[in-house]
Amino acid sequence: MTKQFDQIINRHGTQSLKYDGLKQAFGRTDVQPMWVADMDFAAPDAVTQALKARAQHPIYGYSMAPESIYEALIEWMRVKHGWEVKREWIVLTPGVVPSLSLAVAALTNKDDGVIVQPPVYFPFLSVANNTGRRLLENLLVLTLDSFGNSTYEIDFAHFEACAKQAKILLLCSPHNPVGRVWSKSELQKLLAISKQHQLIILSDEIHADLVYPDAKHHVLGALDIEQDTVITAVAPSKTFNIPGLGLSALIIPHEAHRKAIQSHLMASGVSVTNPFSLVAFEAAYRHGHEWLNALLDYLHETREIVMAYAKEHLPRVKFIPAQGTYLMWLDCRQLGISDEALQQLFLEQAKLALSPGAIFGKGGSGFMRMNIGTTQENVLVALDKLKQALN
Repeated sequence: MTKQFDQIINRHGTQSLKYDGLKQAFGRTDVQPMWVADMDFAAPDAVTQALKARAQHPIYGYSMAPESIYEALIEWMRVKHGWEVKREWIVLTPGVVPSLSLAVAALTNKDDGVIVQPPVYFPFLSVANNTGRRLLENLLVLTLDSFGNSTYEIDFAHFEACAKQAKILLLCSPHNPVGRVWSKSELQKLLAISKQHQLIILSDEIHADLVYPDAKHHVLGALDIEQDTVITAVAPSKTFNIPGLGLSALIIPHEAHRKAIQSHLMASGVSVTNPFSLVAFEAAYRHGHEWLNALLDYLHETREIVMAYAKEHLPRVKFIPAQGTYLMWLDCRQLGISDEALQQLFLEQAKLALSPGAIFGKGGSGFMRMNIGTTQENVLVALDKLKQALN
């Protein structure tokens, strides 16, 4: 089944942000897009067929979420992650990014501390400022693993210092952009410190299904025995390449937290009942297992191709081996140039559009994020371009 991911699909003219948004984002269109975190692969056929079937009915009115959508998510979490989720814990939301602001607004007060762990997905950084809260940055530490590969760890001593003056932690698990899949012991330590200081954790696990064979994702909510600390954000969007449909879920075991978030969601007036989002969400979780297994095989093979190529041909750029996600974090600091010059190198010499590391906050300077969720042919073309530019 992995051969299906070798198919090159022309996305130009589909209002694709990744392709049709190049001019607006980078000021040019003659570059290969390896930036926005969506994949160049067709969604599972079950999703496409479900959307077609719904489109056959010519009225697209106000809709309700059927019980079957909750059943599909509950079954997915049980089978895929070994977590028994109760129906009443689930709150549908209009996307994981809006969920971050929703939870912070509902569960904290003005000037409360919000912890993030940069370099991190940039909306995390703006949530605190946009909601009038205090941003507390617990920087990840770049180190070497037992194999000599670059990797990131949590600075737990500093995290505890932050926890003493914060109300909520926005955890990225698996982590975007650095690709870490946190170990069970790391998560347990994080949870223990949080409980000691009555810190709520919103765990963004949107990439939880995209983990490579050398790592294992642990759902933080499943480790929270008392079920009073963790709120889990999930969505089929990254897993099944349907982010444009924008439906997600918060899993909130704690009743008071859940009621507060539901109240804010209702007050916002934002709808989560787009008829197409609903059917795609359910079809993906109900019928997407086989497709996802094939995707993971393909992405794992792609990651290995990238690491082998970089080792042989790109000695001045360190590709940090992602344990999860389809994003690669490139350490370009050995090039000894500014972030502006680094962006120019990728755009003007290599003709590649990547996400500059600086947008991910402290610790991102000198890095670039590459999206490898495309055909292996495209990835090799991009790597050749980078090699030629550096030579």
